Amino acid sequence: MSSLPSELVEQQKVIQKLAKARGLDFYDTVFEMVNYKQMNQIAAYGGFPVRYPHWRFGMEYEKLSKGYEYGLSKIYELVINNDPCYAYLLEGNSLLDQKLVMAHVYGHCDFFKNNFWFSKTDRKMMDNTANNSTRIRRYVERFGYDTVENFIDACLSLENLIDRHSPYQGKIKSKEPNSEPPPENTIKPSYKIKPYLASYIKAMGLKHKLDPDLESAEPLKPDLPPEKDVLLFLLQNAPLEDWQQDVLSIIRSESYYFAPQGMTKIMNEGWASYWHSRMMTEEICTSSEIIQFADVHSGTMAMSPMGFNPYKVGIELFRNVEQRWDRGQHGREWESCTDEAAKKAWNTNAKKGQEKIFEVRKHMNDVIFIDEFLTEDFCVKNKMFVYKYDQNTNQFVVDAKNFKAIKASFLFQLTNFGQPTISVVDSNFENRGELLLSHTYEGVDLQPDYMQETLSHIYKIWSRPVNLATVLDGTPNLVRYNGEKFGFIQIGEQEKAEEK
Repeated sequence: MSSLPSELVEQQKVIQKLAKARGLDFYDTVFEMVNYKQMNQIAAYGGFPVRYPHWRFGMEYEKLSKGYEYGLSKIYELVINNDPCYAYLLEGNSLLDQKLVMAHVYGHCDFFKNNFWFSKTDRKMMDNTANNSTRIRRYVERFGYDTVENFIDACLSLENLIDRHSPYQGKIKSKEPNSEPPPENTIKPSYKIKPYLASYIKAMGLKHKLDPDLESAEPLKPDLPPEKDVLLFLLQNAPLEDWQQDVLSIIRSESYYFAPQGMTKIMNEGWASYWHSRMMTEEICTSSEIIQFADVHSGTMAMSPMGFNPYKVGIELFRNVEQRWDRGQHGREWESCTDEAAKKAWNTNAKKGQEKIFEVRKHMNDVIFIDEFLTEDFCVKNKMFVYKYDQNTNQFVVDAKNFKAIKASFLFQLTNFGQPTISVVDSNFENRGELLLSHTYEGVDLQPDYMQETLSHIYKIWSRPVNLATVLDGTPNLVRYNGEKFGFIQIGEQEKAEEK
């Protein structure tokens, strides 16, 4: 990595001034120049070059490198939600590309600072990832690479089992992990035992640290709501050693850091694209650069009929909202108008478009954004349909032009990132100290291989059989993993299906 050449330093000053004049508000932004290998390495680590070592990051690096070498993909920029923000520019790009990327970055930085869903994120994550890496490297030195890596494997396979909305509901966070590894002679199994599990733990002859008032403590109330943050539950209740608790806490905190990026992907990219487009065409591009910009911009915004481009959908929705609020095309009177010609010509000269899009940027995430502003006219204009594969013609054809079906399908993909919602229901299932999880069934079965791998990794952390209530092939099932094999029981029936 290197500092910017003087020419780009001057361009940064100009673009930063233009962005502020447009009303964008952002943290100080540090730009650094990197070559494509460095860019791929930083991207593989999720934007943090000082992150802890793990084979998954190496695998991602190889994937990005192959994509670049074969001309399949290219990363133009990378920007990190931090205070200050860090952004990386790729060596070898043209001056126009670098100016476009800078303008795009300032849009992202404004979104990071002002969007509500980023308000609970760690603004010193660059420093904290370095601290996390140091602690994990010390655990590797103490316990061995394979031991630590295998445990990280299990934790990373469960990193999506968090409650992404809990930071905004005032829930109490788990204790921060220790800044230093505990002395070697103090590391021993540490359990937070529930009263009704105490007899089981004692019978097993396991070492543990019991609360002094354990015998007098009251058992958990049976009517407690399911715990959506599975990682937090395991962190507080699983029989983990101190170093394992620390590692799991690191994985969980990083999952919460990255969660808002998934929750606002369309809005974030759309907002940054909206502003780079306006600044480039209205102020930054010279007459000799405008054609080149149009070519680069159109390539970024291209969307195939069966594909989905968050840049394209995001920027077009922001433009649509701005236009509607400039013309007063909202509210009860406009909604109740049945004359299509009158609605299209509707213009009150309200000029509230800019004010509205800044309001949207501040408060919404992708699900709210799409639910609120994705209209039938927008879908028709942007050719957003539902496709299916026709075996007779060996082609994808339009399956549904019904707007409600299109919108429902879109929202389903965005809710919880399209991933299943799993909650902890009982930690003493059938009074055997087993874990019972529940899958919120929404018409889509869990993938069998993913489901079984997830249960096996939870078993590694919980150290007791794990059960999952779900629906398979339209029938309620209880899937059980005891550390060796899986069992499937149809809920409501007495006979157990053949074990795999």
